[in-house]
Amino acid sequence: MLAIGEERELADDQRLAARVEQGAIEAPVVVGEDPETRDLRGKTLRCRIVVAHGRAEEDEQTCAARPDDVAVDPHLGAGDPLDDSAHRPILYARAMDVVELRERNEIATFLRRRPAVHAYSLGDLDDFFWPRTCWLGLVVDGELSQVALVYDEPDPPVLLALAEEPEDAMADLLVAAAERLPPTLYAHVTPSLLAGIRPVLVAVTEPISHRKLGLVRPESLDDYDTAAVDPLGPADLDEVERFYAEAYPGTWFHARMLETGRYVGIRRAGALVCVAGVHVWSPTWRVAALGNVATLPEARGTGLATAACARLCRMLLGDGIDTISLNVRADNDAAIRAYEKLGFAHATEYVEVVLTSR
Repeated sequence: MLAIGEERELADDQRLAARVEQGAIEAPVVVGEDPETRDLRGKTLRCRIVVAHGRAEEDEQTCAARPDDVAVDPHLGAGDPLDDSAHRPILYARAMDVVELRERNEIATFLRRRPAVHAYSLGDLDDFFWPRTCWLGLVVDGELSQVALVYDEPDPPVLLALAEEPEDAMADLLVAAAERLPPTLYAHVTPSLLAGIRPVLVAVTEPISHRKLGLVRPESLDDYDTAAVDPLGPADLDEVERFYAEAYPGTWFHARMLETGRYVGIRRAGALVCVAGVHVWSPTWRVAALGNVATLPEARGTGLATAACARLCRMLLGDGIDTISLNVRADNDAAIRAYEKLGFAHATEYVEVVLTSR
């Protein structure tokens, strides 16, 4: 049995807690935007505040002439406007606004399209975290297409920018909103964004590749004996802190996390040898993210962390949580295999990196 505890931390997310070329187009025809969408900067749109306004252009593929098209004299020059052998591409100018989102249900509806990817952001909709969040959205032709979150409590603040398709639209959002971003950010971003945001944000640390996994086969949890796994709470704080000092020094752990009642541990000879907990636990938004999973060095490789995570996931499902997610370094193959045996599957890839403004 591969043990999750072979690494000190499987959901390696130390900074966050109970928290896509198009070819050149010749002589395009541009269709103008609706004049009513202009000059929106600073205006309130329902619960959105427009903070940047512009246009994004996308090309339409050339289309062949239809059988019923009028025949064209073959002696006409290729550049003649009546030459219908191949239509010129058309560029459509789209109204594009970067907005500050202020309505939680709107944000949640968008994020729950891929809840395992956005579990941390969904958790930050809770009352405790909401006041420290800034939500930026990209609205294209009236539709919300990307959402980025800045959480300002840590130093540096955290940026969560996990892109939807097309991914380069998230880069458009961050470039347009650059003046509203803190000068330094600890970022969780879709890897393809780093090139697109380079005009305004530069990486000052080596990007570290991670994967997000989501629980898709909860029935697999029943394969594990969890009888030795005990729940942990505020009364266990001193013991848990001593444990992390030895098993996972430097991990992001706060006493308030134990108040969730969603930390578990395994003891041997009366002392903790394994702990698993959550970085996100939100019954309101029905999401959780495992975190702070660790095992003492001498007890690793024995399946303790696997059993602890199985028990914890059962507890979370009992809370009505329908999305259980986690973060893991992409090079932690043993942990990924063990999580997959527990019923987790790949949700997305991202990198953790420190960014600074130019």
